[in-house]
Amino acid sequence: MSSRSKARADHRSGRAFCSTGLLGLLALCACGLIDQEEPAAPAAEGEASSPAPEVSPPSTETSSGEKKTADSQRDSAEEQSEQEASDEDVAEEEPALEGVHIALDPGHAGGIGADPARAFTQVPDGRGGFKDCQAVGAATNAGYPEHAFNWDVSVRLVPLLEADGAEVSLTRQNDTDFGPCVDERGQFPQNVGADVYVSIHANGSDPYYAGYFAIISDPPLNPAQGEPSSDLAWHLMDGLAEEGFAPSNQIAGGVMARSDIAGLNWAEVPAVMMELGEMRNAEEAAVMETEEGRQRYAEALHAGLVSWSQAQSQEQSAAEAEEPPA
Repeated sequence: MSSRSKARADHRSGRAFCSTGLLGLLALCACGLIDQEEPAAPAAEGEASSPAPEVSPPSTETSSGEKKTADSQRDSAEEQSEQEASDEDVAEEEPALEGVHIALDPGHAGGIGADPARAFTQVPDGRGGFKDCQAVGAATNAGYPEHAFNWDVSVRLVPLLEADGAEVSLTRQNDTDFGPCVDERGQFPQNVGADVYVSIHANGSDPYYAGYFAIISDPPLNPAQGEPSSDLAWHLMDGLAEEGFAPSNQIAGGVMARSDIAGLNWAEVPAVMMELGEMRNAEEAAVMETEEGRQRYAEALHAGLVSWSQAQSQEQSAAEAEEPPA
């Protein structure tokens, strides 16, 4: 007989005993109390016997706490996602020229013609020789002077560069004074702590020549005058091409290497003299003589400088990625 069957049999025997006599009647009452509980089942073989655990209703506080934790984790994840998206937006909106200091040289000056003797003063050319301090510059057939063109393009370029985060310094502050000599212009980027130097000009050769070209110092006198200046020249010319201007039909390849340009010889940063077009070519002169045309030249140079700066940043990032960890 199983333990559970034996217990039930004993329980029935006790009820039978309690049914006889007065004592039985009293016992019956007691037996009735005993009869209200079913004996617990014995533990299975090999299993320790232990009191049955108390079963509590689900705790509302624990459930609420878990919900709060889940909500908090979800909110934290959402906030992190929003912050990451915000950081990406900030990165995307960071000005393209942030932290770049650009030296602009509006070629020639308006006051040179009033003091030609001073213009012929000899100054060091950066290679052991000498050059005239200044030159008057070219003009269109209608008499629009190069110094005025160079100045207007430069002052139109400044706000475009500054809107993209650049710091801009000009070698001259107006188009009425004599202006600095060419050696001073070449030393200007170092003196102001600039990262790059662009001298803005227009050429004045024969009328059948047309188009833009760049001039760099060659052979290089320092590392910045080699490939870095050549790269800058190509970015500036790309900007002009994208704006719809035509390259030179005079200078094969678009880049002229010269050793006699003092303003470039003295520079110790990437430096380019941009000849934006031919002033004696009637078609190009018609563009240079309009405000709309000069604005286009300014926007083209702006695009070229932005492109150059972005390329510099990419090269720097690539170089840093290749550096072995400390």
